[in-house]
This record gives sequence, C-alpha cells and structure tokens, in this order.
Amino acid sequence: MQIDGHTELIAHVGWPTHTFKSPMIYNPYFASAGINALVVPMGCKPENFAGLLRGLFTLENIRGALITMPHKVSVVGLLDEVTPTVKVAGACNAVKRAPDGRLLGDMFDGAGFVRGVQRKGLELKGARCLVVGSGGVGSAIAASLAGAGIAAISLYDVNSPAAEGLAQRLRTHYPAIEVATGSNDPAGLDLVVNATPMGMNPGDPLPLDVARLDARTFVGEVVMQAEMTAFLTAAQARGCRIQVGSDMLFEQIPAYLEYFGFPTTTAQVLRDGARLQY
Repeated sequence: MQIDGHTELIAHVGWPTHTFKSPMIYNPYFASAGINALVVPMGCKPENFAGLLRGLFTLENIRGALITMPHKVSVVGLLDEVTPTVKVAGACNAVKRAPDGRLLGDMFDGAGFVRGVQRKGLELKGARCLVVGSGGVGSAIAASLAGAGIAAISLYDVNSPAAEGLAQRLRTHYPAIEVATGSNDPAGLDLVVNATPMGMNPGDPLPLDVARLDARTFVGEVVMQAEMTAFLTAAQARGCRIQVGSDMLFEQIPAYLEYFGFPTTTAQVLRDGARLQY
C-alpha cells in the first residue's frame, strides 16, 4: 500500500486497541482494490474522547471514523445529526463530516447482522422476531430489524429495564411494529437472535429453551470467539438455519464503505483478504 499526500484516513477510535480487527480487514481490501485510503487504530481514553473527535474532523483528508468501545454511547451526544437506528440503539459506531461541516452518525452493528440473514435468504419484511439481550449489540440489531420492515419483535433481557427501555424507543420510532417484552420463548417465530454471551461454550446455560425452536426458525448469534457456539450447535441440531457471529462483522463493512463513499465489495472478498493477514 502506497501512503502519500493523497491518502484518505479512516480513524478507528477506541480503548484499548489490541483487539481491533478492522485494520486487518479494510486495509487489505483497500490495497487490493487500488483505493488510496487507510484505517488507522487510535487509542483514546474516555476523558479525552470529545476533544479528539473534534480535532479529527478538522483534518481535510479524513473520510470518517469507526467508533468502538468505550465510546459508542458517549459519541451520540457529540454529533449534529444521527439516524433513527442510532436513536433506537442509543449508540453510534460510524461518524462522517457533511459538506457543511456538521458531524453525522450512524450505527452498523445491526446492519451487518441484517445483511447477513437477508443474504442467506431470510425475508424480513413482515417477520416475527425474538432478540435475547438488550445491551448495545442487541439494541443495534433490534433497530436494524425494525428498519428492515419486520412485523413484530419480542425483547428479553435478565435486566428487565434494559428491555423495556429498548421497547419504548422502538415504539416511538417504529409505531407500526408490535413490540413485546418479558418472554424468551422462540416457538413459532421466523428469527431468533442471541445477543448475549450465553451458550458460548459446551456446558454453558443457553439463552432460551432450544426444544421450543421450530426447524423453520432462523437462528443468529453475535459471539465471535467461536464459530460454532453451543447455542448454534443446538439450534442446528433442531434443523434451524444459522448465522455465526463473525458474519455480523464482515457483512457490516460493505455498509460502512457505502456510508463513507468508498467503492463497496462483498463479505466474502473481505473474509478472503483478512484470512491472508492472520
């Protein structure tokens, strides 16, 4: 990759940075596609984040910023305009500068999940869904499912106020969707999402009663440490189609590329490029 005076930057901002995977995915793609751009990891502690964000976007060759933990929530209050997805999720992981200088934000964790299940053939318009876990990633997935036109969603979290808060935000921004809380029963649903760490390893408690899963139900996972979690293995044994956690990461990057105005690609191309880096 040639870095020169024309190179455009995407800042990857979070703390700590040693777990960052995005530079190993974006940068091989930029190099192979002949795009003069670079994703740069930038470690920033919470007390310095507001000042850093303002400073970053005074650079003339910055195309945008990827925002990760622990800044996904605090960044929302620093922006001039955000999407309904951000408002429902309560978090943001992509920032860009508008031509008039305003800072705009969007959230793509859920978009990655949604693009993945759609690419695998699940029709979301009119679907009935369950999302277990109402934290950051569960909220983002619920927001993107709502944007995709689902008919109904059930939210479950051991922290009931988290589920109720997400439900209220969904009802505010998507009043046509039927929203329920308090049950993790998957019976009869089109899509079930585990947005918790439960069921990651053999012997772990599972996020729901797998015996209640219908074979026609599509089951998705967000855990990325293991390709086939105990939960996905149990769902697959019931005859369910599944989506592994890493699909959410690779599927969201084409959405990011479009947002930042770069030529886009497919999740498989990104996977193949990243595989060469490990």
